[in-house]
Amino acid sequence: MIKSIALSALLGLSALPALAWQPADIVQADLLPGWREPDGRHMAALRLSLAPKWKTYWRSPGEAGIPPQFDWAGSQNLKSVRFHWPRPIVFHQNGMQTIGYSRELVLPLELTAIDPAKPILLRGTVDLGVCRDICMPATLDVRADLPAKGAPDAAISAALRAAPTTGRAAGLAQISCRVEPIADGLRITAVIDMPSMGGDEVVVVEPGQASVWTAGAVSQRDGNRLTATTEMVGPGGAPFALDRSALTLTVLGEARAVEIKGCPAP
Repeated sequence: MIKSIALSALLGLSALPALAWQPADIVQADLLPGWREPDGRHMAALRLSLAPKWKTYWRSPGEAGIPPQFDWAGSQNLKSVRFHWPRPIVFHQNGMQTIGYSRELVLPLELTAIDPAKPILLRGTVDLGVCRDICMPATLDVRADLPAKGAPDAAISAALRAAPTTGRAAGLAQISCRVEPIADGLRITAVIDMPSMGGDEVVVVEPGQASVWTAGAVSQRDGNRLTATTEMVGPGGAPFALDRSALTLTVLGEARAVEIKGCPAP
């Protein structure tokens, strides 16, 4: 049986009481139980329903946002969790660019069971940010017993289809990254030979290292060539060793997106 999800918000902004917002007015959360694959993988999803004009953030939130954090330490019969993020939206407000979701987010969770014949007892905490004119952090407590069989779910299937495509499927011909040291870190210039994703494309470069801060990329397209430049700052405030294979580059277009793993030298 799916149990209720409790939400508690950490209200740290003095302007919030005047708005009279209650956490339950901003976001409603439930867990879609999904189905079990023969190999033990269980497809479920966390669904967030947001009040009008409110948004929450993608795994890389942009220039001003709170990246979501997940802790599944209290779960049973759970070996691993993999997230299948749907294509996010790019927002522009007060001169800043952020990346996330409005209205609703269905986030598919690919759960691997230790014993595929038994239920997964999912127990977790999700820390995220919700924003309108102001932002606040929120904590979701997730509790669900996922049966060893389950049933297909149209909402989960649609969210899986909405995930960014692979480079090969998007027509990627070649990608390379030039890495240069700067005073407090590294400058990355990526050259992507690939057809346009439509509209004003946004390139997001993720270092694969939680301690590294990454600036918003500046990009330009010339025919089938997209060039994006960003800067990364490590915890030491100096140039650092970069694992090129850990880089993830996501190109967000008007109606399509592509996710590329790794970026070799030119």
